[in-house]
Amino acid sequence: MTGKRFFWVDCRSGENWDARKTLVTTALESGAAGVVLLPEDVEKARGLGNIDLISTSEESDVVLVGIGGEGDGTLEAPEKWSDSSDLNKLIDLHNQNAKMKTCGYVEIRSKEFERLAATEAWQGGVSGAGHANYIVVVGRDWEVIPLENLIAELHRGEVKILAGVKTAEEAKIAFETLEIGVDGVLLQTSDFNTIKTVSKQISTGAVTLEIKAGTVKTVKPVVMGDRVCIDTASLLAVGEGMLIGSQANGLFLVHSESLESEYVASRPFRVNAGAVHAYVLVPGGKTKYLSDLVAGNEVLAVDSEGRTRTVVVGRVKIEKRPLMLVEVESEGKILKTLLQNAETINLVEKEGMPISISRLKVGDEILIYTKDVGRHFGMEVEESLIER
Repeated sequence: MTGKRFFWVDCRSGENWDARKTLVTTALESGAAGVVLLPEDVEKARGLGNIDLISTSEESDVVLVGIGGEGDGTLEAPEKWSDSSDLNKLIDLHNQNAKMKTCGYVEIRSKEFERLAATEAWQGGVSGAGHANYIVVVGRDWEVIPLENLIAELHRGEVKILAGVKTAEEAKIAFETLEIGVDGVLLQTSDFNTIKTVSKQISTGAVTLEIKAGTVKTVKPVVMGDRVCIDTASLLAVGEGMLIGSQANGLFLVHSESLESEYVASRPFRVNAGAVHAYVLVPGGKTKYLSDLVAGNEVLAVDSEGRTRTVVVGRVKIEKRPLMLVEVESEGKILKTLLQNAETINLVEKEGMPISISRLKVGDEILIYTKDVGRHFGMEVEESLIER
């Protein structure tokens, strides 16, 4: 699972095209990536804007399989999923045109239907491309557990997982499930306020991370290195920064330059992030090397409570500067980062207050974000990796 999170809107409700058209227009204006349509509405919707059109028609941008099949309960489930009409239709569509995008739709009514969704995604359990480009999973009796299982099993593959939801709260839960979250949600509602709220959740990041304290073990100057400043197209508030570090599973909350200083004027759009080799947390729970960032990339702004929002990189400045090594200990692990050795560089104390790297000392507690390798019902959800 990679890439930016997104949402689709189910626009099949409404007694006539005019009513459904209003919902399509709202989805477009709210930044939806796609709309699910009745087959007869596909051509009518084409002129409304640049958005993916999803329906059971093969004339759609994404062909939806499962509506009117086993996926939505219209057809009885076969004894073996290899005999599923939905699965075999996905296979046939792929064989007809390998470039055709398809989406499996599965309502989870029992454990067996969870397996149908996984089978449609995995192509016989082999990692990589599956029968479907997207899988929409709609919970019935159990909503979170099947989603957790599918995320854990499929998160390394190319398939995009969407959760069918009716409210903004359900969307938030889906995006935060197992911390990895789904790639997208299908909003099965005609409520305009819900659509707008979910749009805002996605545009701001809308994920709360578990920020904890680590104890400083080492603060020492090192030689010159190439340092990266990230200038964003947003104003960062006092208390906000970015998560930066030398190890992808342990990142430091580096405060923005939004503070007034006697040395330089504030730069509330800037995070002096550290050395070129370091990681920065970006939307979707992923990381990027600081050296790879360019204008137009998206990164996460994070505060001391773990609240996040997505901001766009406007400029990246790389300059040679003296550096400082900072090491902290958390739960028996040593985490490291290299920051510029300057009074204006701030980390964040346990209580949420900025602290200059020039005043940092052994024994201080500063805020970090750690992400352990874990397993969900025996399935590894992150690659095991040691970085020193």
